[in-house]
Amino acid sequence: MSYDVLVIGGGPAGLSAALNVRARGKRVLVISNPLEENPLWRAELVDNCLGLPGLSGAELLRILRRHGEEAGAEFREGRVLSALRSGEEWYVSVGPEMERAGAVVLASGALRGAGKKFPGEEALLGRGVSYCATCDGMLYRGRRVAVLGFSASAQKEAEFLRGIGCEVLWFDHPRDCVISGRDRVESVTCGGVTEEVAGVFLLRPSAAPGELFPGLALDRGFVAVDRRMSTNLPGLFAAGDCTGGPLQISKAIGEGQVAGQSAAAFAAG
Repeated sequence: MSYDVLVIGGGPAGLSAALNVRARGKRVLVISNPLEENPLWRAELVDNCLGLPGLSGAELLRILRRHGEEAGAEFREGRVLSALRSGEEWYVSVGPEMERAGAVVLASGALRGAGKKFPGEEALLGRGVSYCATCDGMLYRGRRVAVLGFSASAQKEAEFLRGIGCEVLWFDHPRDCVISGRDRVESVTCGGVTEEVAGVFLLRPSAAPGELFPGLALDRGFVAVDRRMSTNLPGLFAAGDCTGGPLQISKAIGEGQVAGQSAAAFAAG
């Protein structure tokens, strides 16, 4: 199924972008982790969002999400693993499935510590290292695997692996890990403990923007954009914390508005 615009991220920037795409009569899909995994969810009090004082982060997110739903935006829970532009469309993989859109708004937030690669991860990618349990799990049926989970939703993928017959070693928010093997993954070491495994599933909330979109221009680690929130890649726009500071809700909503309008206009040709 093809959309006019696909939004990656369901926080204030992404929801603002989706709302503005819908305001221009375009079809939009928002792909995000569960609301409960957004860092804003844990805020006890948000008192600097104009017109919405005295709310908790959870309350604010629910209000923004409901506004997007009532406007007709479509939502899907999942992690984006890769993106490629071909012809006039972006092809974005969400787990084992593919979504298409004329334009994309990246609103994935600021990348936190979980985005740093572990030693051995890149060298063994595709040779025992995977970022998607539902995509590659059947390759390890009946074998011992490690799941390095960085969010509550990662536990669902660990349960999927158990359900298809894998022996699963669960590592919750692991740090200082090393993935080892000559031609394929043979072991993983976390916290000084080494375990022999046939595969390692790294289930981070999101990928670094430069890895998700090869060739994307960055500025001190943040996505470089112009006044229209355009990146250097055609049909790709960005908004919110991923574009840099100030890391504030009002700034994210404003950038999301501009990015949504720009993406809708681009998709319309």
